[in-house]
Amino acid sequence: MKAIVFDKELKLDTNYKKPEPKAGEALIKVSMAGICNTDYEITKGYMGYVGILGHEFVGIVENVNSTKPEELAWKGKRVVAEISYGCDSPDCEWCAKKNYRHCPNRHTLGIWKKDGCFAEYMTMPVNVLFEVPQNVPDEQAVFVEPLAAACEITEQLHIEPAQKVLVLGDGKLGLTTALALSAQNLDVLLVGKHKNKLDIAEAQGVKTALLQEFKQEKIYDVVVEATGTASGFETSMGLTKPRGVLVLKSTVATGKELNLAPIVIDEITVLGSRCGQFGPALRLLKNNRIDFKPFISGIYSIDDALEAFEANKSKESLKILIKM
Repeated sequence: MKAIVFDKELKLDTNYKKPEPKAGEALIKVSMAGICNTDYEITKGYMGYVGILGHEFVGIVENVNSTKPEELAWKGKRVVAEISYGCDSPDCEWCAKKNYRHCPNRHTLGIWKKDGCFAEYMTMPVNVLFEVPQNVPDEQAVFVEPLAAACEITEQLHIEPAQKVLVLGDGKLGLTTALALSAQNLDVLLVGKHKNKLDIAEAQGVKTALLQEFKQEKIYDVVVEATGTASGFETSMGLTKPRGVLVLKSTVATGKELNLAPIVIDEITVLGSRCGQFGPALRLLKNNRIDFKPFISGIYSIDDALEAFEANKSKESLKILIKM
């Protein structure tokens, strides 16, 4: 089969071995996949990963290695999958809660110990599969993973309807987060540097402001940092009101010295937020609460995968999809 593989360099392998599903796993024929910034970071050495890249996908279950009727019932269904699965040991507190992303012995699709979805076929355990509603097209379903990550904020934190929420950063992460919070009827303001990107959110009912024109005040109950920069983190601290919550949605990896005194002085709660549950994200898409079509900057065939990765590097690109 064809697969996009990273092993010191990125390449399209046209003769990669087709995977065999283990017991309790489904063989999935991938229809469409999305390139994420994590995929790009892996090509620069992140996580030391070697193998097939990709963790955002939608596909059709072609076969299931099981004799259980409830597992065999997945055959023929159009699905997405949570990106991590755990050890399922009876002694694992995280697997017992189905919170596989924190299992110390987890596998993570295309990131850690598990070949990803940038291939014609892939396998995943059936216990992390979710059926895609019929009215949700592939071009929307492929966004379930980042949308679930955005929904994770309200799983971790109760935000009252009257509270003011600010999302800082208008990249894919910031836009998705602002749309997800707005779709849950929260009072959200998205602040960024690019009017064309802010327009995408504004067209779907989100209030927006350009950073250079925005009056920075320490008045927001919840501030979501989605820039991934040290300066964005510092700005976010300056916008969070005393006893407010600063949500770190992006990983700020920097050697820059940060002044964390405002966190103590203003008694700010800092909340790390990563992956999320797929159920709430699929419901938002099923009910047409979010439209991801404006995010799509290009759709490439798997034969043009290397060109797709180059297009993903462009600052003008929001989301590049690969069609299998």
